[in-house]
Amino acid sequence: MNGFLRASSRAFGFCGLVLLVGAAFTLLEPRFLSHASLNGIARHMAANGLAALGLTFVVIVRRFDLSIAGVAALAAMSMGAMIAAGLPLWAAVCGGLALGAVIGAVSGVAISYSNLPDIVTTIAVGSICGGMAFLYTGGRSIFQNFFQSGITDLNDARLLGLGVSLWILLAIYAVAWFAMSRTRTGIAFYATGENPIAAHYSGIATRRYTALAYMLWAVCAVLAVLLILAESGNAETNKGANLMMPAYAGVFLGAAVMGGASVFASFAGILLITMLLDGFALMGVPYYYSDGVVSLILLGGVVAFSDSLRDWFAGLRVLLPRPARPSAARTSEDRA
Repeated sequence: MNGFLRASSRAFGFCGLVLLVGAAFTLLEPRFLSHASLNGIARHMAANGLAALGLTFVVIVRRFDLSIAGVAALAAMSMGAMIAAGLPLWAAVCGGLALGAVIGAVSGVAISYSNLPDIVTTIAVGSICGGMAFLYTGGRSIFQNFFQSGITDLNDARLLGLGVSLWILLAIYAVAWFAMSRTRTGIAFYATGENPIAAHYSGIATRRYTALAYMLWAVCAVLAVLLILAESGNAETNKGANLMMPAYAGVFLGAAVMGGASVFASFAGILLITMLLDGFALMGVPYYYSDGVVSLILLGGVVAFSDSLRDWFAGLRVLLPRPARPSAARTSEDRA
């Protein structure tokens, strides 16, 4: 019962925070609630949300990944090269997803089976992928056959008044939520992150699930880049370079607000982060200022919703002098 009340209070607190942010931006910039602005938020949330979802799997197993910029660049240029070569769109997408799965498997196997440090390994993998992305054109953009391939339709198509990219995001999040919340696979992921030793002796292949988390992360990063390519209509080596900060901010802010990393928490966090980034962009705030404000809000959310910090502040009460209680003899005299 206490857990349900706590979860409900966190959910209501998050809804209040979203309404507060929306009201503040509406007062500062009335165009924030326009149809074009809301469509832009939904479109940007789709790419950021897919990156955050992939990162959620890695965070759940208590790992980190800093290779997104390089992986995104290589995936973007690879899919762009296949589209420029005249391959069907589905073949280019499948090729990009396969490439992402291989890259994620390399990182996951190196970290889980070879016990390499996750931060160093993913930085190295990202650097290698970023360098390989320049091999296609030397850094020049690829735009041939993009409009003929139909990839831009992913950005322009609508279903029930909403962009197809948002429906793709919702569908993938729904599948991920069911897998992580209602299947043994999800339980194994959480057990691997909470107590890998106990999970191992319980029969869970913790190394396999750690490697799988990195594969899912890379596949989601490729899907995020695919939506960015559909929006821009060309492939460049800097595609996806801005995904890391929103993804990490969304995952950790959602985890702080909701009490732990989960698919739903990441969805909530990325919604708030995308609202902030698009709101600042609509107001003409330079990106380096908006990134700093988002980072401060992330830190504030972690402090405000962290149970451990609240418990730590509560523990400081023992240092405060307690009010003196009247002795039993004095109480008897007062009653007489």
